[in-house]
Amino acid sequence: MFFSDVNEIEKIASRTGCAIFVLPEDIEVNIKNAIVLAPTNKVIITIEQVRDTLKMLLTKQTGERFVLVRPADKMGEEAMNAFLKNLEEPKDKVHFVLITSNLSVILPTIISRAEVYFLKQPGDIDGPLKADAKIVEVAKRVLVAKPADLPELAEELAKKKDRAYVLEVLAVTIEMARKSYFKTGKVAFLNKVPKLLEAYDNITKNGHIKLHLVADLC
Repeated sequence: MFFSDVNEIEKIASRTGCAIFVLPEDIEVNIKNAIVLAPTNKVIITIEQVRDTLKMLLTKQTGERFVLVRPADKMGEEAMNAFLKNLEEPKDKVHFVLITSNLSVILPTIISRAEVYFLKQPGDIDGPLKADAKIVEVAKRVLVAKPADLPELAEELAKKKDRAYVLEVLAVTIEMARKSYFKTGKVAFLNKVPKLLEAYDNITKNGHIKLHLVADLC
């Protein structure tokens, strides 16, 4: 899904327990009276910060309460896991707003429990993909691959024995899926993003390239 005005964020977030908004770092987001969760040391958002924030939400909320996490990609892995536990048991009237410019860093399990919105900007959709032409061609194949095509495609990519190359292909495929959704409005392209992110995450963690390209993308 996408949006075109940052002033829509609070309204959009109020309709769900957790929403992730993907937009450039230099764009300001303000939600009145929101609890703001941000890095205190300018490096990461710690598990202690997440726990302290969640404690503030233990009591029953009498009005709508927003937790603004920015940048959400600065949560450490422990912090993300602690945050995830709260999403598994959503509380009434509590809305988590995650702002990031790098969706691929967010845990796929968090993404699967959230609604993801991309900021649509002039020139963003029609602009060329910033990648080598050969990478773009492979990414196109990954984007349209059917489950039956994945084993052969995964074998081809795994033969490269170049994890960075495979990750670049997946990153371009994710961007391509987003642009394709914006251009066509077909939700099928957007639905591919969580699977692509899961494969990217697992391969980043030294997971078996061929295995995850097949299992995660099916």
